[in-house]
Amino acid sequence: MATNLDTYYIDGEFVAEDEARLSVKDITVLRGYGIFDFLITYNHRPFYLKEHVARLENSAREIHLELQHSNEEICEIVEETIRRNPHHNESNVRIVYTGGISPDGVTPQGNGILMVMATPKHVLPDWWYTDGAPIATVDMVRFIPASKSTNYLSAVFAQQQARKNYDAIEAIYVNKQKQVLEGTTTNIYGIKGNTIVTPEEGILHGITRSVVLKLAEEKYTIDLRPIDMDELKSFDEIFLSASNKEIVPVSKINDMVVGDGKPGPVTRDIMAMFREYTTAYGQGKI
Repeated sequence: MATNLDTYYIDGEFVAEDEARLSVKDITVLRGYGIFDFLITYNHRPFYLKEHVARLENSAREIHLELQHSNEEICEIVEETIRRNPHHNESNVRIVYTGGISPDGVTPQGNGILMVMATPKHVLPDWWYTDGAPIATVDMVRFIPASKSTNYLSAVFAQQQARKNYDAIEAIYVNKQKQVLEGTTTNIYGIKGNTIVTPEEGILHGITRSVVLKLAEEKYTIDLRPIDMDELKSFDEIFLSASNKEIVPVSKINDMVVGDGKPGPVTRDIMAMFREYTTAYGQGKI
C-alpha cells in the first residue's frame, strides 16, 4: 500500500521527506548551534504562527544567530508547506534555522538555512487527559532558557532520568535555589483555590502559555512568581501546557500524589476553555 510522503521546505526548495538533506558540516550537526520552533494546526490553520516565528527570531537574537528571512517570509513558507501536505488531518510543524557551515566548525558565518517540516499531528494517550499524568523533577536547568535552541542534551538527559526513576511523561527543571522552572517541552502551573501560580523568570515563555493565561485571567487570579519545591505539596492541582500536548493535568510529581490524584475542577475548566478557543481559532473566528 502506497504511503504519502511528507513535503518539507529545505533551503529554498520543497522536497519529499526522503530527499531532505543537511550538510554534515553544518554547525547545527557538529555543535548543536541552531534554533527551532514548533506549532500545530487546528483545521489546517497554524496556531499563532506569527507569534511562533517572533519567538524564533528572539531565539536567534539570544544566541546571536543571523537570520536571512523576515517574519513574513517564514510565515508564508510555513503556510505553503502545510498546503503541500493535504494528506494530513492536522499537522505538527517544526521550523528550524541552522547555524550554517563554518570554516573552523565553530564560528557562525551568517549562512544558516531555513527548514520547515510538516508531519501528521501525533495523537497522545487519552489517559493523560482523563486520568492525569505523572511527572518528575530533575535538578538541572536549560542553557539560555529564553532561546529554543537545537541543543537539547539537557532535555534528553532529563527525560531519560524522569522515565527511569518515576515512569514520568515529562521532566521538570529545578534550579540550585530549589525553584521549579519549566518542563523540557512544557510550562507548569500550580493551583491554590482560585489562584493559578506559574513561573515567569528563567523559562521559555510558551505560546500556549500566553493563551492559557489570557483565557484564565477572566475567571482566576494569576500569580506570576517562582515556585519552591516545598510548595508543590500545597497545590490543589497542577497542570502543564505545550503546543503539542495542549493542557495536561498532573496526577503525580515524583512520589507525591497531586490533590486526589485526578484532574481537578480548575484544570478541567482550563482544558474546556482552551478546547473551545482552539476550535474557534480553527474555524477562523479568532
